[in-house]
Amino acid sequence: MSLLEVENIHTFYGKIHALKGVSLVVNEGEIVTLIGSNGAGKSTTMNTICGLTPAAEGSIRLAGQALTTLPAHEIVRRGVIQSPEGRRVFTRLTVRENLEMGAFTRSDRSGMAQDMQEVFKRFPRLKERETQYAGTLSGGEQQMLAIGRALMARPRILLLDEPSMGLAPLLVKQIFEVIKYLNRETGTTILLVEQNALMALEVAHRGYVLQSGIVTHAGAAKTLQKDRAIIEAYLGG
Repeated sequence: MSLLEVENIHTFYGKIHALKGVSLVVNEGEIVTLIGSNGAGKSTTMNTICGLTPAAEGSIRLAGQALTTLPAHEIVRRGVIQSPEGRRVFTRLTVRENLEMGAFTRSDRSGMAQDMQEVFKRFPRLKERETQYAGTLSGGEQQMLAIGRALMARPRILLLDEPSMGLAPLLVKQIFEVIKYLNRETGTTILLVEQNALMALEVAHRGYVLQSGIVTHAGAAKTLQKDRAIIEAYLGG
C-alpha cells in the first residue's frame, strides 16, 4: 500500500527551477532510495516533502492525506520525520536533551522513556555520552544522534538525508546496519537519500535516480544495480 505519494512536484529557489516534475512512491514497509550526483535535487526533494521548501506545483500525500500546503510543523505531526543532511544537532544541548527534542510533539512519557532506551540500545555510544554536549561529539556520533532524535518522534516515514556523509567506512557500515534493522525488525518505512549509491541500492527495495531535478530512472534496486548507465555514472563501473 502506498504510504507516501509525490506527484509532479516543481520546486524553485527564486528563479532557479530545482525540481522539474518529480514523482515517486514509497510503499509502507519499504526502503526507497533516491540517488544522483551533487546538485541533482535529492535534498530539495526531501525538503519539499517536509514543507521546508514548498512546492510551486504538484501534490504530496501521506496515506492519501494531502501534505502539499501544510506548514512543516504540521507535516512533522503527521509522522514525516527527517534526519537532515549535515546532522544539525543542537550543539549546546546534551545528547539526552537532543533526543528529548525529537519527541517534542509527544506527551506519552512512558513511551518516550522506552524509545530513548531503544535508541541507546541501537547506539551504545550515545548512552556513554548521554550528558555530554552534542557539539563535542564526533561526526559519526552526531549522525547517530540525528537518527536517534528522528526515531524519538515515532515516524510513520523516516527521511534519511545523506546519513553516511563524511563518515569513516566502519561507521558507514554501522549506520547502514541500523537502517536495515529499523526496516526489518520494526517495520519502519524509509526514504533514503545517499551519495553512496552502491550501499544505498544494497539496502533498498526500490530506487529513483535524479538528474538536474528530473527522475531519469526508477525501478527495483536489484534492477538498477545492473543498469549499465547507472553503473557507469554512480557505481564506479
